[in-house]
Amino acid sequence: MRILILGATGRVGRVMTELALRDGHEVTVLVRDADKVEKHDRLNIIEGDACREADIERAMTGCEAVISALNTDGTTTLSDSIPLIIIQMQRVGIRRIVTIGTAGILQSREEPQRLRYESNESRRRSTRAAEEHRRVYERLSATDLEWTIVCPTYLPDGIYTGQYRVERDYLPEGGKEISVADTAEFAYQQLVDRTYVGARVGIAY
Repeated sequence: MRILILGATGRVGRVMTELALRDGHEVTVLVRDADKVEKHDRLNIIEGDACREADIERAMTGCEAVISALNTDGTTTLSDSIPLIIIQMQRVGIRRIVTIGTAGILQSREEPQRLRYESNESRRRSTRAAEEHRRVYERLSATDLEWTIVCPTYLPDGIYTGQYRVERDYLPEGGKEISVADTAEFAYQQLVDRTYVGARVGIAY
């Protein structure tokens, strides 16, 4: 498979890039600084900005699926880039996209009509990141693309265990954390696993 990975220099994106290359896929990454990416003979490195349509178009050419591990970093990168990603996917006929979200955009167990970040279930004072991820969710929900948003809670580096819980639209009850490695592995699997197409997925130990 030919895969475009956005956010490949971040913690989760880096691991997913390694997994895709390990499994023999052709991988394109769009990064601001090519020097931050280790070279590989099946890795096409494009230097650019996910918030520029021309760069997204260039990176998406020839790809069959998209992974977005872009993060907020106190910016509007997510909400600025997702419309461009959607437009280009629809233009070139790519159907599958897996993105990394946040547990804040899952439904609250205490107040099911609200998202977690809007409810008493969330302990975070700032909602900025969750609001950015919500915009991605709303944008994807309005399309007929085959999307999945993987929503981890607290995300320490940790190690790969392969032992975790997932739940559609909710954070697994009592879930407190999930490692970068386990999050990346689960999200990467979603490229071919259709169980959670059109859904948010909570993931935690």
